[in-house]
Amino acid sequence: MLRLENISKTLGGGFCLEPVSLDFPRGETTVLIGPSGCGKSTLLKLMAGLLEPDGGSVRFDGATLATRNVESFRRRMGYVIQEGGLFPHLSVAENISLVARFLRRPRAQIDDRIGALLVLLGLPAELLARFPRELSGGQRQRVALARALMLDPEVLLLDEPLGALDPITRSGLQSELKQIFARLGKTVVLVTHDMGEAAHFAGHIVLLRDGRIVQRGTLRDLLDCPAESYVTDFIHAQRSPLDAVAASAG
Repeated sequence: MLRLENISKTLGGGFCLEPVSLDFPRGETTVLIGPSGCGKSTLLKLMAGLLEPDGGSVRFDGATLATRNVESFRRRMGYVIQEGGLFPHLSVAENISLVARFLRRPRAQIDDRIGALLVLLGLPAELLARFPRELSGGQRQRVALARALMLDPEVLLLDEPLGALDPITRSGLQSELKQIFARLGKTVVLVTHDMGEAAHFAGHIVLLRDGRIVQRGTLRDLLDCPAESYVTDFIHAQRSPLDAVAASAG
């Protein structure tokens, strides 16, 4: 569904994303993981067409992402930035329907879609008139996901969507979102720095460091056949929350 072919990018401060090639299979969840500043969010922005690569190409459903088609391709992607990125001056209903209203979709169609998303994400209808400041952290993340799903995109790009939540809320949402992803059959690319979260969501994990891919594979691949010592160090640094997940993976 998505393919990166020798993609590279140089940003301010000397950061350089080395040439990266990756495939993201249709209907599967892939997690990009690594420490802060490793390049995972940069990769996500390149996939969304928010940054242009210095070299290589992004291919979406067989076509190369370019200036001439980026707008149409973005409508086939849902994008959730860190902490949700809801507009504080817009109500929940206005946040969810923002792009659909910009595209002048029929009001009845918008209302029907919002209703379906409320059911899917477990949001009560009385929240629609509220503003983001009146919501809990978990509710804000659900609203952000509803906005990303409004146009029924084929791909979901999620940049640490649960990073700002408390552990209990985060754990509950992880379980809910995994079920939702499976039910919808979307191609999902999720960025996180938490290996436990990566193991929960993904069959395929891509570990990055300093703008390069260190290793890709399943959690078991990374545990049993680390490509270099950094893989083991990264996993062991988070080992306690991973124990239960690793046992079930085996």
